[in-house]
Order: sequence, then C-alpha cells, then structure tokens
Amino acid sequence: MTSTSEIPVLTPSSEGRVPAVTLGLPVHNGERYLRLSLDSLLAQTFTDFELIISDNASTDGTAEICREYAAHDRRIRYVRQPTNIGAGPNHNILPPMARAPYFKWASHDDVYDTELLRKCMEVFRMHPDATLVHCWDARIDPEGNRLPERPYTLDTANPSPAARLRSLLHTDGGDDFYGVIRTDVLRRLGPHGSYFNADRVFVAGLSLYGPFHQVPEVLYFRREHPNRLSRASTRDRAAGLDPLRRSRLRHPEVRLYGEYVAGYYRTIRRAPLSAADRWRCNVEVTRWVGTVTARIGRTRQLHVPVT
Repeated sequence: MTSTSEIPVLTPSSEGRVPAVTLGLPVHNGERYLRLSLDSLLAQTFTDFELIISDNASTDGTAEICREYAAHDRRIRYVRQPTNIGAGPNHNILPPMARAPYFKWASHDDVYDTELLRKCMEVFRMHPDATLVHCWDARIDPEGNRLPERPYTLDTANPSPAARLRSLLHTDGGDDFYGVIRTDVLRRLGPHGSYFNADRVFVAGLSLYGPFHQVPEVLYFRREHPNRLSRASTRDRAAGLDPLRRSRLRHPEVRLYGEYVAGYYRTIRRAPLSAADRWRCNVEVTRWVGTVTARIGRTRQLHVPVT
C-alpha cells in the first residue's frame, strides 16, 4: 500500500509529455457508481488528460475496480491510503501530484458529458483571465433519472472580486468546486479545510483570484443519494472531511461554525487583492455575518414559548 508521504510528485522528466488537464478523483467505498463515473471521464472527446485516483482506504470493491481500469488505460494513476484520512486530506493530496496546468476534481458518484472537458478548455481560450471554468449542471437520482434543473444564478463572472464574493455568500447553488481550475491558482490558495461548509469558503477563495465562466450547457450530472456527504448533518459533514472532527469536546459545533466564518477572512487576507478590494471583501463578509446572525435571532424568537 502507498502512504501519502510515499506518493511522488511527477515531473515531465519522470513521466514524459505534460498533459493539459489533471483529473483528480478522491474516493472512499465508491464501488456502486465508480464504473459509471470512470467510463464517462475516460470517454471525453478531449483526451489530453491524466487521471489520478486516490482511494481513501476503501473496504468494498473500489480498489479492484481502480486497478482494473488503471491496467487498461495509461492515463490513470492509482494510489491508495492505508488508513481513512478523511475526505478533506484525500482531496488535498491530489493537486500536488498534478502535472498539468489545469486541474479538475471529479467525484466517484457523478456523471460527465463527453464534451465537458473540450468545451471548458475552449472557454479558457476565450477568457484567459478566468480562474475557473465549469458548465451548467443537472441532478440525477440514485438510478440515474434526471431531476429538475437548478439554474446557475451566481454572479461569479463579475469583474469585481467583492461582487463575486457577495454572490457566493448570499446565493445558493453552483457546483463550481468541480470546475476546471488553473493549477497554479489552486496551489496558491492552499488546502481545502475540514470545518462546516469548507467547500464554500474554498470556492469563494478561488473567486478572489479571478472570474469564473460557465459553458451554457448542462454537461455535469450530480447524483443525489442518501450517502452523499453534502446531505449529512453539520457534525457528520465535518467528520467526513476529517475523522478527528467527530470529537464534540475538541471540535464543538461553535468551533466548526467559527472556523467557517474565519475562513472567509483568512482567504481574503491571503488573496492577491488591492487594498481597496480587500477592504470591500471584508465588508461583504461582515455584512453577511450580520445578516445570518439576525436571521438566527428571528428564528429563535419564533420558538420562544409564550407565558
């Protein structure tokens, strides 16, 4: 078995020609949908990519499936973690292994249109200032039946960093975490956290490096099922990202929420912003905190018993 410390960072000299895109697929016990996901990724019409799979100590048939596919496609590299390190670290070990200038996380239970990569890369050519390019998405149920679509309403293409951040703070929707991202930006941003809603902070951080652009077509199919981490409770979501978070003594919920809020301020501090843009972004987060706090207060008032 390969531990995280033993995974090599591959270079052109050790692996030959550098691909255009690295696909990073973290997985844990994903045997039910993994083949469907791999088949749709490997069928992309844009073929200049490498696929790195990190198996987070799966105990089902995931390892056998991964080894089978890796044996038949030279673009695949498979590594296995000897113990469950959590979904957060299992995501974070993939970008350092990427050789390509563009990176995309893939999920073991989602499905991808064969034109997704090609059309995303075309948008990058049209918008060289973009940090991330994705597409419209649709949801599918456990059996693959298409569910009602959710329109993309986020203002992430706005040239203003503060406007992009404001949209991500106040507008639901979007699966931009699974977009195609510039690898150099991804590495500058730093690792994905393991607190509540860490993925939202991560995407907000990416937006501070440049605008996002969308392919105006549904090319990504997000599978909704009971075992999806995003449907778990606050505690279980954090524990899924990092098993240490399950301790209520060391990681009470107030800490999980506190780190969530602090994550925005920390991301703004590290981003390559002008002093004016940094001030505007901090104001947006402070206003958002005030809005959320007021909403919580109103909710609690509605539940106070009348004596």
